[in-house]
Amino acid sequence: MALLSLGLLIIAIILGFTRKMNTGLLCMAFAMVVGRLAGMSDKAIIAGFNYNLFIMLLGVTYLFSLAQINGCLDLLAKKVVALAGKKTYLIPIIIYLFATVLSAIGPGTVPTMAILMVFAMALAAELSINPAMLSALIVLGASGGGVSPLAATGIIGLNLCAGFGLTGIEREFFFNGLLAATAYATFIYFVAGGYKMHSDKVMNLGDIPAFNTKQLITLAGIVLMVFLVMVLKINVGLVGFLIAGVLSFLKVSDESEALKKVPWGTLLLITGVGMLMNIITKLGGIKILSAALVSIMTESTATSIMGLCAGITSWFSSTSGVVMPTLIPTIPYINAQMNNVLNPVELATAITMISNTGGISPLSTGGALALAAYTSAAGSTPEDQQKLFMKMFSFSCMGIAFLCTMAYFGLFRWLL
Repeated sequence: MALLSLGLLIIAIILGFTRKMNTGLLCMAFAMVVGRLAGMSDKAIIAGFNYNLFIMLLGVTYLFSLAQINGCLDLLAKKVVALAGKKTYLIPIIIYLFATVLSAIGPGTVPTMAILMVFAMALAAELSINPAMLSALIVLGASGGGVSPLAATGIIGLNLCAGFGLTGIEREFFFNGLLAATAYATFIYFVAGGYKMHSDKVMNLGDIPAFNTKQLITLAGIVLMVFLVMVLKINVGLVGFLIAGVLSFLKVSDESEALKKVPWGTLLLITGVGMLMNIITKLGGIKILSAALVSIMTESTATSIMGLCAGITSWFSSTSGVVMPTLIPTIPYINAQMNNVLNPVELATAITMISNTGGISPLSTGGALALAAYTSAAGSTPEDQQKLFMKMFSFSCMGIAFLCTMAYFGLFRWLL
């Protein structure tokens, strides 16, 4: 039954990639099948649905859907980038930093990429900036900021670690993620020649409209959310609903449109995979998967091998929805078989960040958004699209190789 449960997970991932089906919904269906075959009750099967995680993710994504619809976040992005003025070489740095901060305060990885990618790719076409470099920096910034305890990926990672008793790691998890993202972003900036960029075209701050009243109220709401969560330690999902409720009451955004923008598919993906993983764990499937990984690793290569598995898997499936829920639960079993010499936070952040780095690929959400946006903005020919595809995919491969190599030399434990 343990092998069957693992096999069904693999089938769900393959079908999600090849048939474009929601892997989470498939996992829910498979959870019922394997659970019943294993003699589990319906109540025990449904117990694998993480309601706490669902509420947190829904509250955060709904709030930032409101902020996105009224143009608040897009206008903020334009104002921030315009700060570079004639110093075009600063634009990639500013976009990376802005993506990091924006992702960290709540929107998370995918929404931040969606907010910035269309604008940034249009900017790349207008100012002749390397689109592969700029899209990679957005993915990395959104990923590094996305592991904060306020953002979806961070919430998911912390919940998965708490599932095997690893708690109180919010700061380490976040700073470790920032370090990894910044290390590769710096590498890309210099390798791709970002420091040599120059353009005669300039974005002037004075040409960008001021925030209107509704947008200012929205910004104030976001600042209040950060305060309530970080200082008063209130559940981020509940705070998200509170602030969103106030914003809806004040009519600063369109509530019905915001509900449509909530990534329901992603929420079901994450919680659906969690249901099947709960059954896999109970049936001993995680122990089998852990044993298979341990058989090919040593103490010094464990982090690199886990990261490599995560990075390659992320080309075909979601980081937060599939890769993290599949690999992070193996950490305590792998550590036990390695005589508890490994640092679980090191492994968890390596899995998360190397998987996110794989998302630079056009096969993943961030890369696909960039390729589509730049093609539209620049009117690229099929040949140019193919070249850009290969550049972006090479940055993804290079990132996985770079971070796996750095993991071998202890990158993911430098701040622990």
